[in-house]
Amino acid sequence: MSESKIERLISEDGIRCDGRRLDEIRPIKFQLGVLKNTDGSAYVEWGRTKILVGVMGPRESHPKHLALSDKARVEAYYRMASFSVEEWKSPAPSRREVELSKVIREALEPAIFVEFFPRTSIDIFIEVLQADGSTRCASISAASLALVDAGIPMRDLVASIAVGKVEGKLVLDVQDKEDKAGESDMPMAYMPSKNAVTLLQMDGQITHEEFMQSIELLKKGCMEVYRKQKEAIESHFKGAVSNGEEA
Repeated sequence: MSESKIERLISEDGIRCDGRRLDEIRPIKFQLGVLKNTDGSAYVEWGRTKILVGVMGPRESHPKHLALSDKARVEAYYRMASFSVEEWKSPAPSRREVELSKVIREALEPAIFVEFFPRTSIDIFIEVLQADGSTRCASISAASLALVDAGIPMRDLVASIAVGKVEGKLVLDVQDKEDKAGESDMPMAYMPSKNAVTLLQMDGQITHEEFMQSIELLKKGCMEVYRKQKEAIESHFKGAVSNGEEA
């Protein structure tokens, strides 16, 4: 294949294939309280990625022998719908889904006051309806809002985003095409008011200098996600108060 026919993901003037700058995130829309039969819920549209999250708990832990005497047991269940990706996915849980369930739980648990609810469980159900990259980051960010909607006390919201290295350049908020063709991927989850990182992973290879630049980009991106999370919370509870007054 000639070089002219190879699709470039980043133009010479630093514009990505979807029109974003290197340090620009995709449009993000959060919504709380979208499910009736849960204690808390949230929905996110993150570019073309669409994810629904439901939270149940704190409730009595089942089976009882798994209950923790000094804190709540947090579980996350990440699932991708068969139609969420271009190639039809088997409905059976994949190894990646099991791994991401664990990663998401570990990213969220430090933010929850689990010690307030001994011998209970908090279950987080994540359904990826449409995937276009960064589903783990979008899931963590939306699940944080679903926990708020459930009234579960938290130290801070958890905001999450990823930085990738594509065609030798660091890019913020990696979409699927960039993820597949990129040289590295680094997702981070962050509690901004605590300046605490609850998740940091990396795939691929980067230099020490690129690592430090990535951390700054990640913090910048997490702060943008955090602002959108707080706006969604404010909008949701203002709406609830208005509806209560009208009633």
